Amino acid sequence: MKRLALVLLALTITLAGCTVSKPQLGPDGKPLPAVFRITKREANRIPLRMLDAINALRSASGLQTVELSPELTAAAATHSRDMSVQNRAWHFGSDGSSPVDRVKRAGYKGPLLGENISETFENDVQTLAAWMEEDDTRTVIMNPAARYIGISWYQEPSGKIWWTLVVGG
Repeated sequence: MKRLALVLLALTITLAGCTVSKPQLGPDGKPLPAVFRITKREANRIPLRMLDAINALRSASGLQTVELSPELTAAAATHSRDMSVQNRAWHFGSDGSSPVDRVKRAGYKGPLLGENISETFENDVQTLAAWMEEDDTRTVIMNPAARYIGISWYQEPSGKIWWTLVVGG
């Protein structure tokens, strides 16, 4: 009987330490999204995963595939970081630069066809899916003249990710 009482006491103490976690709510009262953390391993996979996904979408529509451009990727990385500094997703840099200015600075010689941006906690696949749902961002990705892309991001300690996709001809 003493043994049963000790087991029940231990179980009670153990269960008392357990809590049911409630989802964190945002200012709108809705649950905050799960944070996607970009690890070093993920960082190595993201550009190729995005390239493969974009090329699959383009091929399915009968469009030419695109290649990764180091210059466009550099321009995308600069802008992702800068959007974080400004704390707003928009196409102009804190120095007043436009997407055209940034790709020229990065050494890209071809024409700029468009830039997609996003401020989110979502991963690359979810971000691409969101871009494909909107006419203006889908048009950038599916531009028949596209030959090159640059993809980059900046993740804040909070988990927020600033995505930039630059498309060139």
